[in-house]
Amino acid sequence: MTTVGSYEAKTRLPELLRAVERGEVVTITRRGEPVARIVGVDCGADESTTEVIERIKAARSRRPSVTTEEILAARDEGRRF
Repeated sequence: MTTVGSYEAKTRLPELLRAVERGEVVTITRRGEPVARIVGVDCGADESTTEVIERIKAARSRRPSVTTEEILAARDEGRRF
């Protein structure tokens, strides 16, 4: 993993992007503290879109359903008309 300061990242961006294309991860710091990470597009893309959608549907099915009226009541709670 490569770590660079924000100014250096700005001046060396094309070089850093080439490193990321080769599979490296670049961490950008500000005053020594990490603030961003540049990773390749495919990094962390282990799951297919279909698998992710199925996980979301499964998580939603475990939650209680909420009616439109309940949503509007929560939105309007404490409002002055």
